[in-house]
Amino acid sequence: ARAGGFVTVEDAVVTQADVSATNGVVHVIDRVLVPPKKH
Repeated sequence: ARAGGFVTVEDAVVTQADVSATNGVVHVIDRVLVPPKKH
């Protein structure tokens, strides 16, 4: 999603997009995403 001109994923902001890697493309974000706990 775009928030004020920034691309976000949940609460994380994409700080560097489209970084080429040997096995694909990486997008750098400013925080760690943790999956929700299963109950």
